[in-house]
Amino acid sequence: MKDTTSPLHVTLEKTAPPVSRLRWGIIFILLMAAIINYLDRANLSIANTTIAKEFGFTSTEMGLLLSAFLWPYALANLPAGWLVDRFGPKKMFSCGVGFWSTFTVLAGFVNGYPMFYALRILLGISESPFFTSGIKITHRWFSDKERALPTSIINTGSQIANAIAPPILTILLLTLGWRGMFIAIGLAGIPLLLVWLKFYRNPTPREEKVIHANSQLVQQSVKDVSANNKASWGALFKHNTTWFMVIGNFSIMFTIWVYLTWLPSYLEKSLGFSLKQTGWLAAIPFLAGIMGVLCGGTLSDRLIRRGVHTITARKVPIVMGAALAACFVAPIPFVHSTTLSIALLSVGYFFSQLPQGVIWTLASDIAPKEQVASMGAIQNFGGFLGAACAPIVTGIILDATGQFTNVFFLGAGLLMLGALSYGLFVKKPILVTMQKS
Repeated sequence: MKDTTSPLHVTLEKTAPPVSRLRWGIIFILLMAAIINYLDRANLSIANTTIAKEFGFTSTEMGLLLSAFLWPYALANLPAGWLVDRFGPKKMFSCGVGFWSTFTVLAGFVNGYPMFYALRILLGISESPFFTSGIKITHRWFSDKERALPTSIINTGSQIANAIAPPILTILLLTLGWRGMFIAIGLAGIPLLLVWLKFYRNPTPREEKVIHANSQLVQQSVKDVSANNKASWGALFKHNTTWFMVIGNFSIMFTIWVYLTWLPSYLEKSLGFSLKQTGWLAAIPFLAGIMGVLCGGTLSDRLIRRGVHTITARKVPIVMGAALAACFVAPIPFVHSTTLSIALLSVGYFFSQLPQGVIWTLASDIAPKEQVASMGAIQNFGGFLGAACAPIVTGIILDATGQFTNVFFLGAGLLMLGALSYGLFVKKPILVTMQKS
């Protein structure tokens, strides 16, 4: 029976509604930021064939250009996580939005490969604080029993962007040209930055007490353990769990970024659709991805509320999603029906997105309190190494074979590797391991 006279309960009753409104407003701002963030990334994929034709780039050269964002993004995640832990998400997010908007606008004025490549590198570096800021914010504003859903909502922004990017960016491409498309998308980040600077703040100590009321014992144990260990950022790499999270996310993100960078080209070259048709058809798998991210986060939180151990509840959608995605991606080269090909692409992408929000939430459950953003960044570093390899390897395979068959086989195999990495080797919080060492 609840003690309705306790000071904590009274505090909860009085402050929970304002806290709830504010924190979900913050999540909405982050959702909008994720959409703009990914539109800035996707514009080159949509303009892939147009830019290649204008400049005379080969498939391998376009693969390298498509990955120019990803390598620096992956590497910049490592210091970005530490910087978010050190300076806070408000400052780092503000810097990120300002810089990524500027570099996207400047890309509309490039006159050759070197400048294009350099600006994509700078875009990757400037976007690296975004998701690490998001995981820090959800860790502060949500308890462990409700954290997966808001984290998944933020990650849904990328899928919304991927779904609307083909039709919207194709329209901009056809009406403004690819240069005008880059400029328009870059300018969209400025109003968002102003809203963020005005409205975001960290929770007060009183609000934190309310938010984490149901997990006070967990929070106290975290403080006790972290106080005893004071582990450095590099100490996270001493644990096998960290490395298997890196390997697992590398494997899953590889296939996801084959979709993100080469799907329009696949629809044009392999299935025979026009550029205008591709703009609409490419949206279908990404619409399925929106539902996949939300389903993964909802399933994980529901399992926790039913008493399933936190780490297990996070792993279920990760392992299940990666394994089932592999099963739907592998048969695509053998399918000759256009409708069935798009159906398999869509279902495969749905399952590949089940892990996305939960992977970030898992990092906040695994890591010491003071290193949540750092662990999320390290895991994301692994994921975007896979993402960086995807367009390059795909371009090389296409130049060598002229078809996507081996791309799908490789993607399916890596998805299974990702499922095994998380399923078999990620078992307990690093805090426990650190306490014993």
